[in-house]
Amino acid sequence: MTKDNTLEQMYTHAKQAQAHAYCPYSKYQVGAALRAKSGEIYTGCNVENASWSVSICAERTALVKALSEGEREFTHLLILTRDGGISCGICRQMLNEFSPDLEIITSNSKGIEVLRRRLSELLPEPFGPTSLQHLAHLDDRTIDDPVDTL
Repeated sequence: MTKDNTLEQMYTHAKQAQAHAYCPYSKYQVGAALRAKSGEIYTGCNVENASWSVSICAERTALVKALSEGEREFTHLLILTRDGGISCGICRQMLNEFSPDLEIITSNSKGIEVLRRRLSELLPEPFGPTSLQHLAHLDDRTIDDPVDTL
């Protein structure tokens, strides 16, 4: 991993978050540090559940924390795993909602950068807010209006 101050700081935050991962099933600890356009860094870890579908990835944990604090634009995401693993499709889709040009950096447990890509490269032809522009006319409906067929 390149050791500029921003990435070094993000790595430190991701490592701290990774230590809190709850992963009794996969044993795959993930820490994430998401840098908002404001400069704030939000962290997350993966949290598994015996009912796999309700588990949450570190990236989405960090994103939800940032969103709950009012952030809406992001510049960088650093993901820390033992081998430099990359985000799943669900995380990519959720991140795309807010920052399609987000820079994603993966690092392994030795602090070596494994991958650096723009989210737009990792999620080509995404489904996002502009995909729903055809529904703009629905904004003027009231609760009593009939449901349109699409």
